[in-house]
Amino acid sequence: MSRLPLAGLRVLDLATLFAGPLAATLLGDFGAEVVKVEHPTRPDPSRGHGPAKDGVGLWWKVLGRNKRTMTLDLSTPGGRTTLLRLAASADVVVENFRPGTLEKWDLGWAELSAANPRLVLARVTAFGQFGPSSHRPGFGTLAEAMSGFAALTGEPDAPPTLPPFGLADSIAGLATAYAVMTALAAREHTGAGQVVDLALIEPILAVLGPHPTWYDQLGYVQERTGNRSANNAPRNTYRTADGSWVAVSTSAQSVAERVMGLVGRPDLIDEPWFATGAGRAAHADVLDAAVGGWIAARTRTDVLAAFEKAEAAIAPVQDVRDVLVDPQYTALHTVTTVDDPELGPLRMQNVLFRLSETPGAIRWAGRPHGADTDAVLTELGLAPAEIAALREAGAL
Repeated sequence: MSRLPLAGLRVLDLATLFAGPLAATLLGDFGAEVVKVEHPTRPDPSRGHGPAKDGVGLWWKVLGRNKRTMTLDLSTPGGRTTLLRLAASADVVVENFRPGTLEKWDLGWAELSAANPRLVLARVTAFGQFGPSSHRPGFGTLAEAMSGFAALTGEPDAPPTLPPFGLADSIAGLATAYAVMTALAAREHTGAGQVVDLALIEPILAVLGPHPTWYDQLGYVQERTGNRSANNAPRNTYRTADGSWVAVSTSAQSVAERVMGLVGRPDLIDEPWFATGAGRAAHADVLDAAVGGWIAARTRTDVLAAFEKAEAAIAPVQDVRDVLVDPQYTALHTVTTVDDPELGPLRMQNVLFRLSETPGAIRWAGRPHGADTDAVLTELGLAPAEIAALREAGAL
């Protein structure tokens, strides 16, 4: 723990499902002491999302890693008082209730900052803390639709496509962790905490690129192009002779030229339109036919070897079975094994990046609901009789 860069940082994770809890997970991976606060009878729904083994949700094992778990009903007087006591010694609180919910319980920024002026309160919601939609319920799917992502995704003659996983939530989780660290850095200068207001609909818009600027300056609206790019070609997925798939990208002019030489069409390099990415994209049918035909006549192994020899950009289209044996992921130790008291050895994604001197670590997988309630409250200074009284009152 002493070598982890965020050791000594205390985080209260009051959030549910994905964006807020993921931000807390990322902080915990690098040493923050994270306490997951869940309702006594309504735990984080992520515990029940996706496949389970022996009745134990596997997604939670990843999302809940490096967190201690306790129960607390914030809507009760005892729960409110206990949270304020916890917040008094915390650095960060992460929550994702609809705007006004904490205030309804007298646990808003006024009360939390009074208990701890150095506290950072990260508020993660679908639409933000103000504006005409702020009161509405929402999930990542709505952000993927509203941001323009779905409108850009899919084949030109097919409906807009949503991702089959929590893309907007994941991006928002990364953004929230960054926002929290920015607020903590500011605290070093000001001595005071502040509120982070993060809406799911914003980080996904940020990663889509310059679409607002394109429209503002040119009136340009990018249409769905399937796997093709509007900015370069060839760029697509191609089927090999043995029924596998590979992805090819030619964002650099030199790579595009090497690909066309490799597939036996160096004549296309001399075409005037080949000199720019946009020109190549406008002739994607010709380029896809050349590249796709060459790849279709060869096995994936031969295709990958030929592209590597030609120093052209290619990757196999992999599912999770391939990922777990991929030599590059293996070299990076991207997937690691965690020993879990409930399920035994578990493989999961490792910490997000590598630090040369103070690397992060997964110390344990997600723990059972409320497993650390008594320990956390005892450390807070509550006597056994006080804990029993809170439990009797329904606050725990």
